[in-house]
Amino acid sequence: MELDERPIHTQNGFHLAGIVPIAGQPLDFKMDWPDCMMPIAPDYTMIEAAIHECLWAGCDTIWIVCNDDLAPLVRYRVGDYGEDPVWASRKFSPNPREQRKQIPFFYVPIHPKDRDRRDCLAWSVIHGALTCLKTVNNISKWLIPDKYYVSFPYGLFNPEELRPLRQKIATMDNFYVSNKGETVENNHYCSFTFGKEEFIKYRRIIRKEGTGVYTSEVLDERGIPRSKLPIEERWSARSFELEKVFCDLNLEGSNVFEPSWFYNLGNWHNYKSYLASDESENVNRPWKRILKYREFNPIGVDEEG
Repeated sequence: MELDERPIHTQNGFHLAGIVPIAGQPLDFKMDWPDCMMPIAPDYTMIEAAIHECLWAGCDTIWIVCNDDLAPLVRYRVGDYGEDPVWASRKFSPNPREQRKQIPFFYVPIHPKDRDRRDCLAWSVIHGALTCLKTVNNISKWLIPDKYYVSFPYGLFNPEELRPLRQKIATMDNFYVSNKGETVENNHYCSFTFGKEEFIKYRRIIRKEGTGVYTSEVLDERGIPRSKLPIEERWSARSFELEKVFCDLNLEGSNVFEPSWFYNLGNWHNYKSYLASDESENVNRPWKRILKYREFNPIGVDEEG
């Protein structure tokens, strides 16, 4: 299934789906817990910061791509939904409680056929978008996302700066967060949006340039590969960097945003630099109405016995 657009597009019906990729090759923290659970402030982790960013960006749904072994731990921290910070506190509204918007979280595991084969961080982004498309398309074609907003847990900036940019994010033009003029195509964990055409391009790169078990250079008389690659050269896509997949971006025809400060937290050296910075003193856990552990009410079932 491809990322088909809806037949009729309206500004009020724009669906922006947030993608938070976690599944991928581990970083160099080497801790007993997942890399995305590293703290950036008291009682505040990287995964929560990425979700908080999606909430400020105006995402209508958030899809967290993590495997089944990590999903219970992540869900224990963030729950089933958050609230749109713009609508969380409307003190002068006649009915502020009715205007609050709940943003649901969905947990997406990597397909077993891709585990340890091409499950890099970039593939988590692609798989999350495809799972989102297939799920909502089974409900209604009118729910198919118009754009996907990718927020990496390992890229940190002040998400409140996205508030005045919501109208630019929710357009058919791509949106890129840059760090000193460099974006995700420079291997920075910078957020960005993409649509149908970019999805096809990114998926083709992983499928075409990633290796398998056999090499296509040696074929038999029927054109079938019979020679196996060395073990260290098999399934090369699982170690693809972001710049390998998210390349050749059209920045001139897109909306590019440079935050006041930005930190790549993908390695221990940069993580130490952030903790020692002045910006870390101003990073705090969001208001509990916006983000805390909450569950949706379960669907009623008949009790047995």
